[in-house]
Amino acid sequence: MTAPTTKAKIHSSGGPDTDGGDSQVSVLPELREMWWESGWQARAGAGVLAVFAELPRLVVTALAISWRADRVRTSAVGVATVGAGVMAAFGLLATQRVLVELFAGGPTPDRVTAAIPALAALAAATAVRAGLGIATGYAQNGLTPRVDREVERGLFEVTTAVRLDAFDADAFADDMERASRGTDSAISLVQGVMNLLAGVAGLLAVAVAVVVIHPLLLVALLLATAPGGYAALRAGHQRYQTYLAGSVRRRRLWLLHRLMAERASAPELRSYGLRGFLLDQYDRVMGVETQIQIALARRVTTTTAVGRVVGGIATGGVYILLAVLLLNGRIPLAAAATCVIAVQAAQRALATATFQVDQIYSEGQHFGDYTGFMERAADHLPDPADTGRPEPGALQQLTVRGVSLSYPDRDEPAVDDVTLTIRAGQTVAFVGENGSGKTTLAAMIAGLRTPNAGGIEWNGTELRRWDPATLRARIAVVTQEYHKWPFTAATNIAIGDTDTEPDQARIEAAAARAVAHDMIRDLPHGYETLLDRTFAGGQDLSGGQWQRITAARGFMRDAELLIMDEPSSALDPRAEDALFQAIRHRQGRATTILITHRLANVRHADHIYVLDHGNLIESGTHDQLITAGGHYAELFALQAAGYRAVAA
Repeated sequence: MTAPTTKAKIHSSGGPDTDGGDSQVSVLPELREMWWESGWQARAGAGVLAVFAELPRLVVTALAISWRADRVRTSAVGVATVGAGVMAAFGLLATQRVLVELFAGGPTPDRVTAAIPALAALAAATAVRAGLGIATGYAQNGLTPRVDREVERGLFEVTTAVRLDAFDADAFADDMERASRGTDSAISLVQGVMNLLAGVAGLLAVAVAVVVIHPLLLVALLLATAPGGYAALRAGHQRYQTYLAGSVRRRRLWLLHRLMAERASAPELRSYGLRGFLLDQYDRVMGVETQIQIALARRVTTTTAVGRVVGGIATGGVYILLAVLLLNGRIPLAAAATCVIAVQAAQRALATATFQVDQIYSEGQHFGDYTGFMERAADHLPDPADTGRPEPGALQQLTVRGVSLSYPDRDEPAVDDVTLTIRAGQTVAFVGENGSGKTTLAAMIAGLRTPNAGGIEWNGTELRRWDPATLRARIAVVTQEYHKWPFTAATNIAIGDTDTEPDQARIEAAAARAVAHDMIRDLPHGYETLLDRTFAGGQDLSGGQWQRITAARGFMRDAELLIMDEPSSALDPRAEDALFQAIRHRQGRATTILITHRLANVRHADHIYVLDHGNLIESGTHDQLITAGGHYAELFALQAAGYRAVAA
């Protein structure tokens, strides 16, 4: 097998490898930054002081989200957290009182009897604290789905409302991807803040208790817990740095996982014999990743070990201090024993708090992607003044006056100063080579895009002056890049007209016009067949079958203006002929704009508009354009020559 030799000669086109590997042995180029890296990068670059400086703002943000989602449960968590802290402090004081009584002089039964009230108070405090913990758990479990809905619904309200031109900018699409992940971070952020507050409440409870017992014990408590807390934050910092440094490797591994274990790549993997090639790529990337992870384990182990050693020495110093205070008679034995218990409780609470600090900081950066997107997306929302505008009447004439449109990433305009007129009942065709501006022009006519210059008029009034919802209801669009909606066949067609209740007779009539009825009837469950193999009993369709479903969706609305963009590119000849007969049947009754490369299908159009590089260069009937001998005649002759050669 020659694959290993071949792959050794192929190297990344992404320049020097930034992940510690050899760019000469990797065929996987540099991948773009992923959504989650913003949080990791921020945490890897932030010191301990920077993390704590940002913490108050993130806590306030999380509490505000939680409050909007569910005030009752947020209040319940807050009250329960504070109550648990109070009970923890009360429990330590009760413990100290129990020890005082037990260590006092006198017969053992008398000492035990004297300690019973304090024992009862300790038991009550422990029970109440446990009950508050259960209440907190119930409240948080009910709060989580409400936070998720609050944040996610807000995102979808924006993403479904922004203008289509927003998606033309790569930055917007990237922002939206990050924001969609930021909705998950909102839940983690809220949960992290709640857990952090619980840990802080525990620390404060211990601090209050030891101050009441003896103020000097607070210093001892800090000495015993601070080294471990700092070591935990430092180890987390090392994990973030190493994880971020290996992000390119992990994305390459993720890509290799997809290539080797997904259905879409399986046929070519086997036909080209790529198994050894891809496994070798995996071994190269994973070899580097394994070495990095082993090095990280050594560094983290060293950091935590040093923290534990220092913490152990500090704890030993605390015990020495307690011994000195006992020998000097500064504190009773019961207070010393209580301090030992307090130190252990403080170390547990601090471990919880330090873990949550790291999580809150990174998740807060991710949630910042969400809030930032929501602010920037406001610039792409429709003008609120669009609502309440007059409803357009039945289409009589559609006029395009000098429209131009440019995309952000292109120097040349997609449509450049195009003017044309379409009368009601006409079937017109937009033809031209790829990139000539046909789809863009149709999108502007449909109101999906706004021209940079010029205007489009419906019955003499510009589209932007009509009520958008009513205008869209009068237009149906069959797009070239159709979406495979994961619904039943019936629903896939019915969504073409969501303003009316689905009617099986209308659905089947639309399917029949799109030559889809018999095909759907042959599916395992007919019109109720799920068109997605993700679901149990779901079915895959071919490209041509999906195109029939999409065309039926367009016919479902029975709109005054139907725009069909390459509706037959994947259809077999018989289905294509039947579809265009249905389109011709609309001629004279409704208006149709047809975009297709198969020029034989537009011969019967009332008018043909020929575009080239965004410019309208010819127009007329089929016979007129053939007689003129221009660009259309050239394209038609090229296609006709192929059929004549086959016939000969």
